[in-house]
Amino acid sequence: MDQTGAVHNVRALFISDVHLGMRAIRVTELIQFLERYEADTIYVVGDLIDGWRLQKEWYWPPEYDQLAQSFFDKANRGAKLVYLAGNHDEFLRDYLGTYFGGVEIVDRAIHTTADGKDYLVIHGDQFDVVVANAKWLAHIGDWAYNFALKINVVVNWVRRRLGLSYWSLSAWAKRKVKNAVSFMGRFEEALALEARNSKVEGVICGHIHQAAMHHKFGIHYLNSGDWVESCTAIIETHDGAFELIRWKDISAPRKRRRWRRRKDETADI
Repeated sequence: MDQTGAVHNVRALFISDVHLGMRAIRVTELIQFLERYEADTIYVVGDLIDGWRLQKEWYWPPEYDQLAQSFFDKANRGAKLVYLAGNHDEFLRDYLGTYFGGVEIVDRAIHTTADGKDYLVIHGDQFDVVVANAKWLAHIGDWAYNFALKINVVVNWVRRRLGLSYWSLSAWAKRKVKNAVSFMGRFEEALALEARNSKVEGVICGHIHQAAMHHKFGIHYLNSGDWVESCTAIIETHDGAFELIRWKDISAPRKRRRWRRRKDETADI
């Protein structure tokens, strides 16, 4: 992908786990990303809204409305919008099959690629044994995740002053803790099995905030990641190919150039 600011027209776009309501999320980056990508169909693969956090503390800054307007503008220009409810916005499951502002709300969907292959699209919390069987424990995990994000703010403030790149405490913990790694593997395998039982080519999901594309279990598994930390999305090109987009890798060089320019301008003064 180029860094010229050109708009990319794609066949389908999949994003998940934005978590509107949490403070440490990448809404501005997502708005910038949506400005660069136009899609025939946009799938919001769950947890766009974090109802768990909003119940505890109402937090809705102006950029949230700006993001919502970005989606509605795309719908007005002809894009089909499909919203798959997740566990953090599970209240939307009371409205499955309905439309809101041109957005269809569903629990799962089948996406057919340009070359005729079917993919199951689902948030994935239905296959998380903790969410399904011990919701209280899921809420504790959510608290721990938010605590880690708050620590990240301080740690990465220091890292920026030292000229170091962003570092994620939560991602580090997931890599180091064997149970977390095992959970993610079981989650991926469960989604692959569901895709196989649904007689489709693959599955596109979210939920665990780990962007991925692979065929480990004999099924094409795709996870669109999140916009809390990683800023990732899945696109389908017009020839039916899938790509994992890491927005930070695209936008960061331009940001660094702007920072150096401002520094030089200050020096001249």
